[in-house]
Amino acid sequence: MNPQIDVESTRSLTPKGEATRARIIDAATAEFAAFGIAGARVDRIAGEARSNKAQLYAYFGSKDGLFDAVFFGSFDHIMGAVPIDADDLADWAVRLYDHYLQRPDHIRLATWARLERRPTGHLTPDADRVDATKLDQIAQAQRAGLVVGGVDPFDVMAMVIAMSMAWSPVSNVYAASADEAAELHDRRRELLRESVVRVVRPHPPTS
Repeated sequence: MNPQIDVESTRSLTPKGEATRARIIDAATAEFAAFGIAGARVDRIAGEARSNKAQLYAYFGSKDGLFDAVFFGSFDHIMGAVPIDADDLADWAVRLYDHYLQRPDHIRLATWARLERRPTGHLTPDADRVDATKLDQIAQAQRAGLVVGGVDPFDVMAMVIAMSMAWSPVSNVYAASADEAAELHDRRRELLRESVVRVVRPHPPTS
């Protein structure tokens, strides 16, 4: 059994301890993105982070606890780097596309979480949902007549995110990379933008 997390040690880390913890997070992000939860190896993570397993367990409690820190940290990063603009969901989709190009590891982490933890339903437990702000903004945009009404805000959000991931690492058709020609990315961005606009714009009233 892995040792329980030492709350006090993580609450009052020294600058050196903070740096070590950050290295563990970085190494674990790469390891989990590449191998998933079951395939990841704590000894590889500790070695890459220039740390040791005892220190890793002191900070995170277990391999699962480490994955939680990495996975939910990636959610926080995306929300900070790509905040939603419900008044312009097409632009949000394009910004998500760009983020996936720069951080494909974030998409891979979510994919492993889906495969190994929650194959159906929400990707995270209800208590840990990070959708509330996005859903509230979409609902406000619907009331303002900026986004199609009569549709659950969750379904609008799910559709836009799915469209933004059309060329992401989870695509079963084609996974784009940042190394491709800029012109190719520009064409995809324009198609994505136009497609999202068509999907989310309010329907004209019927006579």
